[in-house]
This record gives sequence, C-alpha cells and structure tokens, in this order.
Amino acid sequence: MAQSNCTQVTEFSLAGFTEDPVTQGNLFLLFLLTYLVTIVGNLGIIILIRASPHLHSPMYYFLANLAFVDLCSSTIITPKMLVDLMSEKKSIAYAGCMAQVFLFDVFATIECFLLASMAYDRYVAICHPLLYPLVMSPKCCFQLVSGSYLVGLTNGVGQTISMSTLSFCSSSAIDLFFCDISPLISLSTSSTTLSRIILTTAASLFGVSSILVILLSYVAIIATILSINSAEGKRKAFSTCTSHLTTVSVFYGASFCTYLNLSSRGADKWAVVLYTVVTPMLNPLIYSLRNKEVKEAFRRLLKIK
Repeated sequence: MAQSNCTQVTEFSLAGFTEDPVTQGNLFLLFLLTYLVTIVGNLGIIILIRASPHLHSPMYYFLANLAFVDLCSSTIITPKMLVDLMSEKKSIAYAGCMAQVFLFDVFATIECFLLASMAYDRYVAICHPLLYPLVMSPKCCFQLVSGSYLVGLTNGVGQTISMSTLSFCSSSAIDLFFCDISPLISLSTSSTTLSRIILTTAASLFGVSSILVILLSYVAIIATILSINSAEGKRKAFSTCTSHLTTVSVFYGASFCTYLNLSSRGADKWAVVLYTVVTPMLNPLIYSLRNKEVKEAFRRLLKIK
C-alpha cells in the first residue's frame, strides 16, 4: 500500500554502463556508429522498396514496415543513451519515462506481429502458391499491417495506464539505461498486483500468439519443402525463408535472453543492448546481404542514378 505522505518522484535516475570516462567514450562511439548504421540501413530499405517496382510485393511491404518499426524503436532508446554516456547526471523526467514505456511497448508489439505476418506470407507462398495472389491481396496485407499497429497501440496504452497508477516514493534509481516496465514495477511503493497481471497477460496473449503463428507456419513450410522431390526446388523454396528465419531468431533470441533471465545478472544489461540497439541494426543487413532480389534492386537503382 502506498505511503500516505508519499511524495511522487519527478524524475528517475538511470544506471550507466560504467563510471570510467574512457570506457564511456568508447561506448559512445560504438553506439553512435550502431545507431547511424541503423538509420541508414532501415531508411535505405524503405526507400529501395518504394523506388523499385520489382519489390512491390507483400513480402517487401511487410519488410518496409518492419524497417520503419526498427527505426522508431531504436530512436526511442539510443539517442537518450548517447546523451547519458556523455553526461554526469543520467536521469529522465517522469513524463519522459512514461512516454518511453509507451512507445517502446507499442513498437515491440508491432514487430512481433509483423514477423508473424511475414511468416504467414511465406506459408501461403510456399504451401499454397496458386492461391497466393488471392490470399495475400493488397487489402489483406493492409489489414495485417494495420492490425499489427492497432494491437501495438492497445498494448502500449494498457501498459502505460497501469504504470501511471503506481506510486514511486522511496527510490528513483532504475538499474537500466532506459525506462522499462519490469524495473519500474520493482521500484513502486504501491501495490503492483494489477500491473503484474496486465504485464503477464499481455506477454502471454500477444507474445505467445505471434510466436505460435510463426511456429505453425514454419512447421507447414518445412513439411511442404521436404515433400518436394527436386533438390534445387527445395533449395529455392527454403532460400525465400532464410532471411526471415534469421530475423526471427535474432529478435526472439535477444528478447528471451532479456525477459526470461537466461543470462546472469551481470550480463542482463548487455542482453538488453542486443535486443534494443543491435537487433534494429541487424534486420536491414540480414535482408540486404542474404536476399538476391534486394541486392539486384539496389544495383538497378544505382544504374538509374
């Protein structure tokens, strides 16, 4: 129960990575380079898809939205982290903290459902190729993407409302480099039962459902590929999924390490860095380096220019 004379904190202090100025400077340069690559890579993917008629297909429509989400999610975290690395006082206002919680939850949830939509797209393309133009129509793709944004917005609003009802009186030190729900719940001096229920329910409902769609899609995809007699046919069918599989593995691998406490306490912060900073940079690189259509579209665009 919250204290009757509780004075609500107006700002939170954020834990840095180290107190050593040299190490902080090195980390600043490393994260700045990572962020610049993230911006250039994701913006490049979006511009390339819009400028190349050969990439005007459902798979690349989802990819363009994924690049936009990665760009936004990285921008929510990294610029503030870069400022803090160069500052003695690492803090964030209460309103800024709630905004960070809201935006981060929104885009993390959207990414989960975009990855599920992309898995469904690959399932239809490989398991039901004759029905693909009908099933994955522009209307259906728009509905899948719009639904992903709507679910993300719903989750963000729900989580933020639950956070705004908590009281923070005794401690305002967050052992992380940004505002996340779990550390905030641990800091609260009021009852956190409802917030924990909302967090668990959202993770189960949204996280499990999106993972289930991905798993079921790839079970059907693998079964279909194994039934193909030609080795070349198997290779071509599987090659259309490798980029997405790699992206899914990186995203969920990093998130599991972060939120299921698979790493030690000392390594948790670096698992969060992988999830929030590195993963948005890797996705455009994965699709650029492993996708022949993207590389060919890039070559054609350069020739036009």
